[in-house]
Amino acid sequence: MADVLPLVEARLRTALGEPDARAAVTFLGTDRIEVLRFTDGDVVRYATLGMSAQPMADPAAVLADPVKGPRAELVLSVRGGVADTDKVLRPLAVLAASPQVEGVVVAPGASLDVGGPLWPGAPFTSVLVAESGGLVEDLELDAPADPVRFLPLLPMTPNEAAWKRVHGAQALQERWLTGGTDLRDPLRRSVSLD
Repeated sequence: MADVLPLVEARLRTALGEPDARAAVTFLGTDRIEVLRFTDGDVVRYATLGMSAQPMADPAAVLADPVKGPRAELVLSVRGGVADTDKVLRPLAVLAASPQVEGVVVAPGASLDVGGPLWPGAPFTSVLVAESGGLVEDLELDAPADPVRFLPLLPMTPNEAAWKRVHGAQALQERWLTGGTDLRDPLRRSVSLD
């Protein structure tokens, strides 16, 4: 099968424009993960590139299928100029490497925790993985490979993450919607969870 990453990068460029910065991180025993930054007015988007090179494997499977299985990249959108969000590059690369390192399958509704602030002073230590198909369309690959999904990440405060564990992703997203929460605000407070 042809290398997926040039196709993924082309899809990102088509949807988001030309990246104005990129950084690469390599963790021991994993493939290189890049994070591309796209600026659109006052919104800055960070997209991973490298997570989709291999399909994510079910951790219970004896052998990982080299072709079939879910593939994804992560996309985070925040308001620029409010916080030092460029420091999110390493935490994003860590999340993108988690299928290779920990054998997890990243899917919509999942919570991903980085164990510390997403960037200096951030009130968020984890993200909620949202449904694909909005900002960047899924990238169909030749059969039998699954498409590459571009999964938006929604930053969560520790209180929101704890509430989500009890009530579920859909309930938290409804709270955000009802509360008029600006999920791109890099300094926002937790939504009311009473």
